[in-house]
Amino acid sequence: MGLVDAVMGQFSVTRLAFSLLLALFLRLAFLAFLQHQRIARLGKRAPKIDSCVPLAGLDIVVRGILAHKRHRIFQHWRDHYFRPGIWTVETSVVGRRVIFTADPENIKAILSSQFTEFGKGPAFHHEWKPFLGHGIFAVDGSPWQTSRSLLRPQFTRSRVGDLDCLEAHFQTLLTVMKRQGPIVDMSDLFLRYALDVTTDFLLGVGVDSLTSRHRAFATAFDEVQRIHTVWSRSFGLSRLVVFPRYRAHLRVLNDFVNDFVDRALGMTPDELEAVGGKDYTFLQELARVTRDREVIRDQIVNVILAGRDTTAGTLAWSIYELSKSPQTASRLRAEILKTMGPDRPPTPEDLKSMPYLRSIIDETLRLYPSVPFNLRRPSSTPTLPRGGGPDGSEPLPVLAGDVISYSPLVMQRRPDLYPAVSETFADPAVFSPERWQEWQPKSQDYIPFNAGPRVCLGQQFALTEMSYVLCRLFQRFARVESHMFAIDGGQPDIKTDITIRPGQGVHVAFYEDE
Repeated sequence: MGLVDAVMGQFSVTRLAFSLLLALFLRLAFLAFLQHQRIARLGKRAPKIDSCVPLAGLDIVVRGILAHKRHRIFQHWRDHYFRPGIWTVETSVVGRRVIFTADPENIKAILSSQFTEFGKGPAFHHEWKPFLGHGIFAVDGSPWQTSRSLLRPQFTRSRVGDLDCLEAHFQTLLTVMKRQGPIVDMSDLFLRYALDVTTDFLLGVGVDSLTSRHRAFATAFDEVQRIHTVWSRSFGLSRLVVFPRYRAHLRVLNDFVNDFVDRALGMTPDELEAVGGKDYTFLQELARVTRDREVIRDQIVNVILAGRDTTAGTLAWSIYELSKSPQTASRLRAEILKTMGPDRPPTPEDLKSMPYLRSIIDETLRLYPSVPFNLRRPSSTPTLPRGGGPDGSEPLPVLAGDVISYSPLVMQRRPDLYPAVSETFADPAVFSPERWQEWQPKSQDYIPFNAGPRVCLGQQFALTEMSYVLCRLFQRFARVESHMFAIDGGQPDIKTDITIRPGQGVHVAFYEDE
């Protein structure tokens, strides 16, 4: 009887599992049928991404996560999602419709012309809440407007033009480069430099990460970003992707940020009233408007993300490209020396007067936009301008709750959005600042600082910081030499979490005039 019971028990378990899977499949099929009927009444669907697991789309999720892990998500989107003339596609992941687009008309609608219809959505807020909380990058509506109003005064022309903070931390950067040399990883150093500038400029207290051996915060911050990015790309299956160290990383991050929270809450109203002018910081503004620890914590995390990762990534990519192009670096140095000589720190007017310097930054942001991928979820049933029908040329109806994933990185590398390759216009796939001398992209084709109402508040500060650092580096050094070929074979390893950075660092050597 024991054997019979065991066999029957196993049969019952197998039958139960099969029944549950069948029930799940039938439910997904029914939901897909209802979804199809609703879309059919509104218009035509986008071309579909084929899946080996119909309705569930698990293989699409797995391939995307593996591509992200290998720093190949750009190639994955380009080669597996899109094809010539088709830049908006869709699939289904566990019954949820997911739309991928690199069409500038659709991205313009999402960010600008139909902004109110496409938000981050409650699901995004819930998914990212442990990291971003109620900060500016995770919320919509009134909370988002409140965050922008808190930040806006920090980026007045007078504050952005105050370069003393940039110079002080740049001198520390030079000292560390000399100590670590001759070969240094500028990606790591720029992350530390940008963190020091951000905390000093916006929070009033630099953390001196360039000179500190304590790297726990940077590691934790990067890991929490990476984990949330993987969860976000799981499209509703995040609970199946487990990271045992997540809570430990989040605790390290919060411990670091709580030091600033304590500083804010330790300020009395009289102390806040006594501070004014350029000494008034974002941290003090937070202390003035709220005594809520969670609110202050969330705003600080979002500010660090915006100020550290975006600027550091662009600086790292610029040095990556300049180190492989001696002629470009030499031309940049010549413009810098002609403008201010080898020693004098640049003024804001100097930085604006160097067109080749700006072209280098523009070209870097064209190939490596700071936020390479993003998500939106409509709250109603809007229609995107393009993507519907077999060839993607018709309007595309979107349902409330659909996930729309769009990519400035893929869009800005689309060859069909550029003039034909010629002697005066290089292949769009290569780094060529010269293209900016007689060419300007359409505004919707080039969105390195986002677009529409959510356009980056710190755009001018970021451009000033990047320009300043490049200017000072090439005042000091005559050339920069790449040591990346042995690491990446000459093909950049593009790491894409929330922001974009070189996946294997930027190992270079700087040389002064002989």
